[in-house]
Amino acid sequence: QVQLVESGGGLVQAGGSLRLSCAASERTFSNSAMGWFRQGPGKEREFVAGISRRGGTAVYADSVKGRFSISRDNAKNTVYLQMFSLKPEDTAVYYCAASTSPVGATMSPAQYDYWGQGTQVTVSS
Repeated sequence: QVQLVESGGGLVQAGGSLRLSCAASERTFSNSAMGWFRQGPGKEREFVAGISRRGGTAVYADSVKGRFSISRDNAKNTVYLQMFSLKPEDTAVYYCAASTSPVGATMSPAQYDYWGQGTQVTVSS
């Protein structure tokens, strides 16, 4: 069982930055692709970014390309989401997820086996 704990959310003004962290409890973290998803008010959960096991491949939703950056530190069992130029529409609960699927970094939530509890990000205009 992999436990994921997100942190780093908060309230920020439009144009500001935040860095989210997700700490994993298991050593198998290095064998898992990781992803970030978000769910805004009244919206369905959507993919934000994903990263392969060793960090060599990253994928992003079009809505965050050029503004968000995903990275990981396998020595610390932690994945990060650096967010720049935040917009009010980025307001959501952000979740990290781990995938043991051989597919690797993927946008499909169905490929992720473990999920964190989420951290709130609120961007004011």
